[in-house]
Amino acid sequence: MAPKNKSKKATEEPVEASEPEHVTPEKTQVNNDRVVFGVDLDDPQDADDDAHVLAPVAKYAILAMICLMSFSIRLFAVVRYESVIHEFDPYFNFRTTKYLASEGFLEFLDWFDDRAWYPLGRIIGGTIYPGLMYTAALVYWVLNLLNISINVRNTCVFLAPLFAANTAIASYLLTKEVTKRSSAGLLAAAFAGIVPSYISRSVGGSYDNEGVAIFALIFVFYLWIKAVHTGSMFWSAGCALAYFYMVAAWGGYVFIINMIPIYVLVMIFAGRYTPRIYIAYSTFYALGSLMAMQVPFVGFNVIKQAECAGSHGVFVLLQVYCFVNWLRNYISASSFRRLVLVGAGLLVAGFAAALLVLQLMGKVQWTGRSLTLLDPTYASKYIPIIASVSEHQPTTWTSYFFDLHILVPFAPVGLYFLFQNLTDGGIFVILYGTVAWYFAGVMVRLMLTLAPIACILGAVGISSTLRKFFGVLTRPSTFVAQKDGVQQVPKVLALGVVAGLLMMLLSYSLHATYVSSMAYSSPSIVIEAGRTQSGERVNFDDYREAYFWLRQNTDANSKIMSWWDYGYQMSAMANRTVIVDNNTWNNTHIATVGRALASTEEEAYPILKSLDVDYVLVIFGGVTGYSSDDINKFLWPVRIGSGVYPDDMPAERDYYSSAGSFDVGPGGSKVLHNCLAYKLCYYRFGEVMTDYQRPAGFDRARNTEVGVKNVKLTHLEEAFTSEHWIVRIYKVKKQPNVEATTAIKKARLSEASAEEKDVSKEVTRFLGCSTGEDMLGNDRVYAGGPSGANYNLALHHAKEKNKRYFAVARVAGEGHAFAFNKLPVNEADLDGNDDGCTRVCKDSHSHACGCADGGCADVNVAPGKGQEHNRRWAIYEREMN
Repeated sequence: MAPKNKSKKATEEPVEASEPEHVTPEKTQVNNDRVVFGVDLDDPQDADDDAHVLAPVAKYAILAMICLMSFSIRLFAVVRYESVIHEFDPYFNFRTTKYLASEGFLEFLDWFDDRAWYPLGRIIGGTIYPGLMYTAALVYWVLNLLNISINVRNTCVFLAPLFAANTAIASYLLTKEVTKRSSAGLLAAAFAGIVPSYISRSVGGSYDNEGVAIFALIFVFYLWIKAVHTGSMFWSAGCALAYFYMVAAWGGYVFIINMIPIYVLVMIFAGRYTPRIYIAYSTFYALGSLMAMQVPFVGFNVIKQAECAGSHGVFVLLQVYCFVNWLRNYISASSFRRLVLVGAGLLVAGFAAALLVLQLMGKVQWTGRSLTLLDPTYASKYIPIIASVSEHQPTTWTSYFFDLHILVPFAPVGLYFLFQNLTDGGIFVILYGTVAWYFAGVMVRLMLTLAPIACILGAVGISSTLRKFFGVLTRPSTFVAQKDGVQQVPKVLALGVVAGLLMMLLSYSLHATYVSSMAYSSPSIVIEAGRTQSGERVNFDDYREAYFWLRQNTDANSKIMSWWDYGYQMSAMANRTVIVDNNTWNNTHIATVGRALASTEEEAYPILKSLDVDYVLVIFGGVTGYSSDDINKFLWPVRIGSGVYPDDMPAERDYYSSAGSFDVGPGGSKVLHNCLAYKLCYYRFGEVMTDYQRPAGFDRARNTEVGVKNVKLTHLEEAFTSEHWIVRIYKVKKQPNVEATTAIKKARLSEASAEEKDVSKEVTRFLGCSTGEDMLGNDRVYAGGPSGANYNLALHHAKEKNKRYFAVARVAGEGHAFAFNKLPVNEADLDGNDDGCTRVCKDSHSHACGCADGGCADVNVAPGKGQEHNRRWAIYEREMN
């Protein structure tokens, strides 16, 4: 090893091991704690001398090649499937960009979309992050202004690969600013350009917000570090402007507005505060907040949202800290300490109290996704609509290695080298890496925020290691440091380490290319089913086939109901009105659709008519083995629907088999077999031979024989089934004419009268009322609709279910009813004098039917203590023989 503190002569000329007189004891002293694999981390020869490593032309040429590589690796889908938009959300972005490009900026801001969320509609300009659309439209306008002919679709398809090249440049700038080394910056750029995690959201056709937002994220952090290093208001204002673009592009701006204040706090408490930080943060916070409020969808959320409260608190704290620093020059040390303790306590307590009061008043709100990051179980417990999204699930360990590859082990190495030489920029990178790694573990979507910093840390680790061992290879082989038993690492070992690292880098590039080609370049609109024996790809194009059928064979004003996953695609490709789509802004509307899919056909039909639905679309994979179909997703409509309509549809447990599993086979739940989604998916499926070694009606997606093969439909009829049965469309039959309906009603009333005469002979005893369902038996069986408003129908329900007790809660012409055998409370605990309790039944003024919801409001009774719903259950006991 070369000695520390070498003289000029020792540096210029090799020192022979046989001539120890040239090496003084002082020059051979080595700190063993700073030796890694025989390489001295403090050796000046290992210090960075970036100016002599790469010429500027070479650096920029390498960076240009990295940008070209970043762009090209994302074009597999374009070459393989032509220029198409991928996934679901990008179709909405594409549709809105077309509108913006053709109608202009002002019309876009005022656009009310009546083809989404029927009958509610949606205001587009004020409910989206418009940065992606503005960027694509601007590129489209500029290129056409330059007489470069390109359509909107191709602009959208190639925008994400283009910004991937920009992300590589931003990663280079940030890494170079932190480490002051172009070599580390170039390696970080190469990593970021082809990291699989980022490729997953930026391939050609993946026209989503993250395609441009990751560039904005890294560029904001580069400008922030530049502002901290220089203390310049110019760079701070540039950082605020980049932050404004980030706010316009993606909701991930919340990460920035929390990451930077955390960094400022750490710098203050670590004793590394400088006036440069004050200038940088004060300028960034003031300008950034003002500009963020100009985005219509964000507006005052940057002030009111709880996620942004930390940035306000840090701004106030920074002003107080500077004032206290100024004040300490004018008061004694003891007075200063007392002032700091009291002031800090009052400041923290006041800020916490204000935040708590605003939270309780509803002025400051947490979003469901943010609460899920703080408590990973929150969404699954309270907001199933968030938990139902696959990208909101926790990240598996395999995902880290699949999406980051060698960056997983080398990111900690980069942290090690940054800790060895702490700088202001290095501390920010360490904090960013730590926070991003935690968030990525909670939600798989946030692997996107981890990928850039993993690239930077991995680049620092690998480039620093390579420099150390390259230094060994270029030093004279004759020198051996003998002090403290530390020897120069053998060149053979150094060569092995260097060769091993280069092989790992090659492996990373091959892995990234493979993942981009095979895993992330298959648009969901076209399903890749494998290859033939000759090697040709087999694709299922059922989605586009079905959407084209809708566009050509249905009325232009037809309303299509499906689960929300497919709304954006239908609006863009079929150009038809949808009931719900991927925006998921109205949980009640989605729950209504979920309730319809989870109900029987008879119960769902009134819901379909109330929503004016003309066609119902379902996705089914039983023929092809396609697993992302509506049957495998079915429990989410149940959970979301029952969360809003707990009394009007079966609970999730009712759809499980007696063994406690979700089974579509013969052993499955009868409730599942009778629901609308099951019938629409398996209609005529019992006639199909999917496998000649299996019986007819064998579901290849769930590897079981279907439970009901002779499905009958009453209120819907099959309109279209795609080639591979993946998309099935049913037409909702129109209601019969008034005369026929009247005749049917009369016939049913006469039948009901006969039944009422039969059941009215039974003797019942009125026990009193309860305010909550918990006072009814756990074995209760629900009957809604007219049974909840008519004494005789409720009694008939109890008789049919062979139950001793029944309870009724009437709204108007309908209501809720339960039949059960066990009364959990004593009869004396029931209330019989409440005005809501004694409200008469619709069919019998001599019997009480209680009240529910609006029916209770009519008689001015309030909900029971601790009860979510306003109910008065009138409870009766039958005399059982």
